Amino acid sequence: MAKPKITKRPTRDEFSMEEIGNQIVEAFQEESEILFTIWGWEEQIRGQIILMDSRTGTVHVKQTDGTIKVKYMDIMKVDYPRD
Repeated sequence: MAKPKITKRPTRDEFSMEEIGNQIVEAFQEESEILFTIWGWEEQIRGQIILMDSRTGTVHVKQTDGTIKVKYMDIMKVDYPRD
């Protein structure tokens, strides 16, 4: 039986990874609400970063209905909400 084909995570250069990292740290320090675009997820995640776990490589995002853990390598884009 063949395995289903899963699309690979897009590769990003060192500059874009550093830029995303800087935006995450800034949002964490300022306790800002931000929008994440996550690889493999259909919808964006909106919330506030409450923890950055370097041991597991995850970012913990607090939303109104709970906390979501997102792998740093899966974060494709970070934006600030416009409303």
